[in-house]
Amino acid sequence: MTASSPVAPDARPARPGARAWIALAILCFVYVLNFLDRQLLSILAKPIQDDMGLVDSQLGLLGGLYFAAFYCILAIPVGWLADRTNRVRVLAIACALWSAATAACGLSTNFGQLAVSRMAVGVGEAGGVPPSYAIISDYFPSGTRGMALALFNLGPPIGSALGVAFGASIAANYSWRDAFIWVGVAGVVTALVVWFGIREPKKGGLDVAPAAEPVAEPVPTAEAVAAPRAGFVATLNMFFANSTLRGISLACGATQFVTYALLGFAVLFLMREKGMTLEQVALWYALVVGICVSLGMLISGRLIDMFAKRSKTAYAWIPAIGLIIAVPFYAGFVWAPTWQMSLAFLTVPMALNYFYLSPSITLVQETVRPDQRVMSGALLLLVMNLIGLGLGPTYLGFASDFFGANGFPDNSLQIALYTLIAFYVLAIAMFLGMVGKIRRQTAQEAAR
Repeated sequence: MTASSPVAPDARPARPGARAWIALAILCFVYVLNFLDRQLLSILAKPIQDDMGLVDSQLGLLGGLYFAAFYCILAIPVGWLADRTNRVRVLAIACALWSAATAACGLSTNFGQLAVSRMAVGVGEAGGVPPSYAIISDYFPSGTRGMALALFNLGPPIGSALGVAFGASIAANYSWRDAFIWVGVAGVVTALVVWFGIREPKKGGLDVAPAAEPVAEPVPTAEAVAAPRAGFVATLNMFFANSTLRGISLACGATQFVTYALLGFAVLFLMREKGMTLEQVALWYALVVGICVSLGMLISGRLIDMFAKRSKTAYAWIPAIGLIIAVPFYAGFVWAPTWQMSLAFLTVPMALNYFYLSPSITLVQETVRPDQRVMSGALLLLVMNLIGLGLGPTYLGFASDFFGANGFPDNSLQIALYTLIAFYVLAIAMFLGMVGKIRRQTAQEAAR
């Protein structure tokens, strides 16, 4: 791995100040809305399905391939643009766009309109996460980035939990359409907060300067200011030529295949095949998602800050161990005869399934140069989301329809969910393979 910038051995890292924490809080809230908008479809799948007459494969396409195609591919040019311009402005515009498209979902009257609206949500969300990764990395120095990114990555569980709680409650008392419209309006207001509330930090300002005393804000050095802007093709070639970055992206993709397939259909499964109601989903499933995934993000971020200092193989060991422990509990979730027992089993994989995210993001941000961070984050998202978000829900929806038409009409989703165990095994194998790859690359760099 290539260090982003040299750091003097005796230098003490800068201490993040109030502005850094305020920026992190705003960015985390934006990520909450980002994921809430993204997950509303799966949370409200049952009332949408009842209202519009959609089958599981159509829901899978809406939450998977149709969304991911635009979200993943457009993240690359948006990342390149953000690396060369103002990342905060790019994020604010993107937030406004995906929020308006979310409101449009609530106004859709047929599958075609809903599909176009979902694609527009993907277009906007392409400019959400990669700029945020880079902004955080320029507000928090190495040694604190793992926890900062873990806090930022609380966005998905909080967003999912709020989406379940408020989305299901609004749908139960009003309409699923109202949930989309209200969340969209909130996002447009948040975009204004981003525009006026976050100051663009200097690129690489915390990567090279030794600080005799802790400083409150990012302070750019001459090297950071003078660093050349990375070219689009050069960054693309650098990322995919690096076996560590390429391998960790593919391992994340295999993991997200499971996580997004599960998120996309868990509520529908619990309601249709386990007998939960929208009111029960709004309380109990929301608690499981919000608490367990948040714990997984925080614990994995803390573990990375602790163990990556000793060995960079921790970036692969931590996700692998988490997934190994999660598998039997996931099988229990699918098997359990009641929704109460099913949710009890689900608590463990909901936490451990996400042990991959903070380590992987931190590894990428620590590896590349400051002027390549947004695009590198976008490339990571491209690989893992095209595989996971694009194919996971799409696969599970088609698998459910297949099993429903071939002898399992009453428990087609249960059978389809069992097949995800094979993808768990694949993801574990890929992270274990990364352990040796990281060890070899680290040894090669030490020998130079």
